[in-house]
Amino acid sequence: MKLVTFSSGSHERRIGIMTDDGVIDIHKANPDAPLTMMALAGAWDQWRAEIERVARRQPDVRTAKLHAPVPRPGKVLAIGLNYADHIEESGMKMPEHQIWFCKMPTSVAGPSEDIQMPKVSTALDYEAELVVVIGKGGRHISKANAKDAIFGYCAGNDVTVRDWQFRTPQWMLGKSFDTHAPFGPWIVTPDEVGDPHALGIRAFVNGEKRQESNTKHLVFNVYDQIEHLSQAMTLEPGDIIFTGTPAGVGAAMKPPAWLKIGDFVRIEIDKIGSIDNMVAAEGK
Repeated sequence: MKLVTFSSGSHERRIGIMTDDGVIDIHKANPDAPLTMMALAGAWDQWRAEIERVARRQPDVRTAKLHAPVPRPGKVLAIGLNYADHIEESGMKMPEHQIWFCKMPTSVAGPSEDIQMPKVSTALDYEAELVVVIGKGGRHISKANAKDAIFGYCAGNDVTVRDWQFRTPQWMLGKSFDTHAPFGPWIVTPDEVGDPHALGIRAFVNGEKRQESNTKHLVFNVYDQIEHLSQAMTLEPGDIIFTGTPAGVGAAMKPPAWLKIGDFVRIEIDKIGSIDNMVAAEGK
């Protein structure tokens, strides 16, 4: 099942089910259903059977604008240096422990929203990543139980301002510029994805393939990540995890191939889909 946050004909955002023929408006089908994706993620055990029933309806909306599936997550967590080939191209050592940083919730953007070129830097880079959306979550989740904490999966781009990233030991600012966490285009439920560690992942800039790998090459896999994070914090419904990027980022090219205004970036992941974002000036 593909779950979306969408709007159509107005600015009101609603949640729905994406089909080949359009979007089924969940709340129109059942007014008692949760109103937001975050609420649905938290109540998925209670509502799953009903949402599966609703998914058999005909679409209500033929043309919809898709927004970030979780427009304002409570947490946006991202892991660094989590593919061996990316570690090598970065000139880093294989990490002994997982390396985590935050992207602020204001960095979230939709699957077709512009990526802003900052006024303060031109060292703008892309990072194709599998994104995990937390469902019921919890604390001290074992690796064996981590699968049960996952609501679904998306494609994401951990957009990074490299000079801001590396001017201090903490990466947060360089990772948290507005619009620098586009993800989507929908949340694919785990039953459709199957093994999250067997997915092809690719990034294209203006049609040129820059990254191509498979999630089987994650150093710390999805379940490792959930176990580790939940030792420190409670993972909550709608929290977002960027799971790492493979080799091929612009910073590793010689000379570096920074994104420019007008560039078109596509991130593709097997069984999930793609997001397509253009680089545009930050504006006033």
